[in-house]
Amino acid sequence: MNVADRAVTMRQVIDDAAATLAAAGVGSPRVDAELLAAHAAGTQRGRIAFVEPDATFIARVQELTAQRADRIPLQHLIGTAAFGPVTVHVGPGVFVPRPETESLLEWALAQELSANPTIIDLCTGSGALALALSQGFVGARVIAVDDSDEALAYARRNVAGTSVDLIRADVTDVDVLGELDGAVDLLVANPPYIPDGAPLEPEVAQHDPTHALFGGPDGMAVIEPIVGVAARLLAPGGRCALEHDDTTSRRTVDAF
Repeated sequence: MNVADRAVTMRQVIDDAAATLAAAGVGSPRVDAELLAAHAAGTQRGRIAFVEPDATFIARVQELTAQRADRIPLQHLIGTAAFGPVTVHVGPGVFVPRPETESLLEWALAQELSANPTIIDLCTGSGALALALSQGFVGARVIAVDDSDEALAYARRNVAGTSVDLIRADVTDVDVLGELDGAVDLLVANPPYIPDGAPLEPEVAQHDPTHALFGGPDGMAVIEPIVGVAARLLAPGGRCALEHDDTTSRRTVDAF
């Protein structure tokens, strides 16, 4: 069988998977089908045309597709999530990094910081943002904070061998990181900010940890304390940014 024949055969496997996912309401059925097939084959998405499907492979793709159709997150099924320049391990118990948070990363990387800056990532979850910042600011001291043991277990795996320091702490504690008062050059956070009761996709509502999603009745329960923490930690000229819900834009700006 030549490469062209194999590509047609693989295309049918992926077409079937994509049709199942589309019928289940998955937002990106073709992409997800290709990524699941690549995961089943142990290869990269761009090389799946070179894989000759056999019965074992097809059964594995069908199994993964059925799980994805049940709205188990793609990242849980393949075990990783891409975020900017990094790929991190994720699974049940940790918030899956979102593409929209990459805008926060892009903003942070565009800042002109002093040599060897101190950078804080509050509510780090998997550690994706902290890890990406440590790569973007070589020589920086990057400290990532979370209060979830499950999330920190993933973060510990993701930042192993890097300069990122992990700290278990409650970011709403008025004294958190008190030893760094006035010494932080950049503080970023992707806190729980969704107002309680807001409708969510099944992947989020059923699989992301609740404490990483909801920020109280108005979505500000964690944001407001973080603003106070930032005011205490930031050095003169220090910079701060955090992600927030669309419905709380004005309140977040006013808090700062």
